Amino acid sequence: MSKSFRAFGLAVSAVVLTHLPAAAQTKVTNEGISASEIVIGTHQDLSGPIKGWGVPVANGMKMATEEINVSGGINGRKIKLVVEDSGYDPKKAVLASQKLIERDKIFAMVGPMGSPTVLAAQDILLDAGVLQLFPLTAAEFTFKFDAAKPQERLKFNNLLPYVESTRAALKYMIETKNFKKPCIMHQDDEYGKNVLDGFNQQLAVMKVQPASITSYKRGASDFSAQVAKMKSDGCDLVVLGAVLREPIGTMSEAKKLGWEVTFLGATPVNVLEVPALGKEVVEGLYAASNFEIPYEDTAKGKVKDWLVNYKKMFNADANTQAIIGYNAVMTFAHYANKAGKDLTGQKMLDALESGDKFQDIFNSPPTVFSKTNHLATTVTQVQQVKNGRWVLVKDNLMF
Repeated sequence: MSKSFRAFGLAVSAVVLTHLPAAAQTKVTNEGISASEIVIGTHQDLSGPIKGWGVPVANGMKMATEEINVSGGINGRKIKLVVEDSGYDPKKAVLASQKLIERDKIFAMVGPMGSPTVLAAQDILLDAGVLQLFPLTAAEFTFKFDAAKPQERLKFNNLLPYVESTRAALKYMIETKNFKKPCIMHQDDEYGKNVLDGFNQQLAVMKVQPASITSYKRGASDFSAQVAKMKSDGCDLVVLGAVLREPIGTMSEAKKLGWEVTFLGATPVNVLEVPALGKEVVEGLYAASNFEIPYEDTAKGKVKDWLVNYKKMFNADANTQAIIGYNAVMTFAHYANKAGKDLTGQKMLDALESGDKFQDIFNSPPTVFSKTNHLATTVTQVQQVKNGRWVLVKDNLMF
């Protein structure tokens, strides 16, 4: 067969594959599985604008990996965790994902960080048959899938989605506090867009007009123009589609202007660093959340032990981000165990879609998936900063 004819045949085959019927089998990789090991990968921001998220997430993942391996692994196989730094840059996330697939031969991508970075690399994973599990973003593209596109079945998310959690928290705040002029300041990317969508959808249902909508560029540090606009527009409630530093900067600017207004953060605002760094500036801040943040001096049982062990391992206090990273690997291990000793990609996919329940030690809503639903939960809490700590205000909210 000539080289040109063979190349033509391959091209035709590629075209045929892209036009398979909706019932086509989902391709799932078996790479990264050996008799003694399962290789999983992740990309985190270890050096960029949200390294305050990425570093503890990676630490939590490492802690879970060590615990699993010390206890015998998954049906006799140890986990090998490969961590790459994306710097919260979509281009770097793509390169990191390509490296993890092609060089490290990962079985699954577990807990990758960030909406824009996960979105940029997602198709690379799915095309390679690599499961994308429990990313550190609750954007809709990480769990909604088109049944006519078999590879999209490889997406699963165990975090509280931004749209639904924003809707639930906003509904609670308006109904209980009687706010009349809500507004929003959101990050100008996929994450911020999801928070904005939740904000707009809930106000439309409640027949409330937004008083102001403003945004900021990812990594920005000056919010004076946005705060001045929202104050001028008469906002009485500010929803923050922000991450970590931005809530502190925004509330600090409001105090400079003598503007007394209530702030409600999306779920990424609900982290220990916000009250720890913001101190009195963020006192009274509300946020949507998925679980109560444990504190070492009040925690009990397994959670207390976990907090103590984390500090021993990393010489730092555990936080929300570390818990989420830890849970990502523990959730992976639960379903990999269920898949059995003869682990394959297809058996892992079947285990994930089996409806089997995983419950973490932190009393989060249980993780349960099905063949038609790859999102674990939409149950929302609202917490508030009081005396420098996050305190539960309302539980079991649904929009």
